[in-house]
Amino acid sequence: MRRRLIPLALPLALAGLVLAGCAVTAQPTGTTTQAAESSVVETVSSVDASIPTAAAELLEANADGTVVKDDEWSAADAETITLAGSTASSDSTGVTVEGSTVTITAAGVYRLSGDLDGQVVVSAPDDAQVVLVLDGATIVNTSGTAIQVVTADDVAINLAAGSTNTVTAASSADADASAAIYADTDLTISGSGSLTVTDTGNDGISATDDLAIIGGTISVDAADDALRGKDSLVVKDGTLTLTAGGDALKSDQTDDATKGYVWIAGGTIDATATDDGIDAQTDAIVTGGTVSLSTEDDGIHSEVALAITGGEVTIGQSYEGLESADIRIAGGTTRVTSSDDGVNASGNTASTGGGMQDSGETVTISGGTLVVDADGDGLDSNGTMAMSGGDVTVYGPTAQNNGALDSNGGIDVSGGTLVAIGSSGMAESPDKSSAQGWLAATVSGSAGSTVQVQDATGTVIASYTAAKTFGSVVFTSSAITDGQSYTVTVDGTATSVTAGVAATGGMGMGGGGGRR
Repeated sequence: MRRRLIPLALPLALAGLVLAGCAVTAQPTGTTTQAAESSVVETVSSVDASIPTAAAELLEANADGTVVKDDEWSAADAETITLAGSTASSDSTGVTVEGSTVTITAAGVYRLSGDLDGQVVVSAPDDAQVVLVLDGATIVNTSGTAIQVVTADDVAINLAAGSTNTVTAASSADADASAAIYADTDLTISGSGSLTVTDTGNDGISATDDLAIIGGTISVDAADDALRGKDSLVVKDGTLTLTAGGDALKSDQTDDATKGYVWIAGGTIDATATDDGIDAQTDAIVTGGTVSLSTEDDGIHSEVALAITGGEVTIGQSYEGLESADIRIAGGTTRVTSSDDGVNASGNTASTGGGMQDSGETVTISGGTLVVDADGDGLDSNGTMAMSGGDVTVYGPTAQNNGALDSNGGIDVSGGTLVAIGSSGMAESPDKSSAQGWLAATVSGSAGSTVQVQDATGTVIASYTAAKTFGSVVFTSSAITDGQSYTVTVDGTATSVTAGVAATGGMGMGGGGGRR
């Protein structure tokens, strides 16, 4: 399953991005969310140089996603379906009604309004594009899925402006359709109206191919996964409130190494999950938007690579915050709170060995802001860590068997600013061969303590307020020169250190990484 990734340093040239048909991939945003006129573009074979390579190369390695853009159909062409309790009516030749089941059998645009205690089914030709405009529609099915796409080419659900819509179901994991809204095709959700989805049996919204969210105010409460696109899940716009008994956002294609990815390019997401907030079989990519996650397992988990290059990510609660074999932070603002590791590079199944050996995982930080509050290791890699830019602050852990920094293969620092304030028992410092200077001090304090780093003249280089009890401080920035003397002061108590010398009792360079 694991694919060979393009080297991170590969330069990318600027080239035109062509829009053609429905086979498309959402346009990646840079360190700030861009306002793209079209929600998607056909290829990302070449990427604007302003997009950090950390995300751009992953997008290039993945298959194009599919979306039905709003300019591909007209609301003026919509045929009316009126929902009326246990039945419905329509003058369209592409609609049949049998009892409480409404079946759409032809390509076209269909406007649904009213209440239905039953099911809406799309069973159209394999080359059909079907658009369902929900305009004040309430669909409830207490014995299965409420909206089911059996056959079609591409299907869109558009939320009419100013409308409030509700879809409620009790789907089963054993049924052919295991979600309140289930598509055995590609599925796009767009518009500016609202949609509330509840499924007491399984998933909220699920597509066996690509699932794209490009608009709408969407609330999902699901017994299992809230949003699931088997081939890919892309969020470009919209306001999403997700509550999941499983994963909040998930893509789990295992048969194709170019699929199974989750991409957050924009929008606002507030998700609470019993399992992972974001779970990707291959890559998890955040290039824009505002993401707020509260989980009982990982905040963001991916099997191959995880990249954050823009937007704002807040993981307010998690077991582990960010977990993947290849973790890249190149932009945006990321805040992580975890009961175990904050950032954990692990799970490289292609590697051999174990224990304290370097098994090939990587944490690469080249930009952005990262703040970690961890009860386990702060930054943990079973392989290596490398930092060339950005601003990183690690608070914790307090336990002596964990470290604020913990790697099997060493930590190389050539740029950026990093402070790690945590326990002393497993304290690890950057490699002595690092191009940028660093210092380490065995000093102690508690939550609220002021920690300052001063040079030989007494000038304050950096100042922090500790979030919890600590026994060591590691600091690196362009202001530190190896061999020079510095002072680390905690609440007025000063300790002299020499840059490039590991703290007493610390692990020096090349500590130990922990694998779950």
